[in-house]
Amino acid sequence: MEEGNRKDGSKMIEMKKGLVSLTASLEEGLQDAKASVTGLVKKATAKNEQEASEADLQTAKMQVEAADAAENKKKQLQKI
Repeated sequence: MEEGNRKDGSKMIEMKKGLVSLTASLEEGLQDAKASVTGLVKKATAKNEQEASEADLQTAKMQVEAADAAENKKKQLQKI
């Protein structure tokens, strides 16, 4: 019976890891979408070329941060 419990526990851990990984990916997608919309709005309301360029840079930075955060969560899962 103990072997069956270990298998069930192992499956549960894998399911939890999968769920956390999925959540991290979804969160990354939402943050990426938010960055894109924010960047488009800032670019559309920019008064000059410099503000438009800054909006593009901020969008790229937010997207990279979202990807990094998701990747860090997934790496933490691998350590478990």
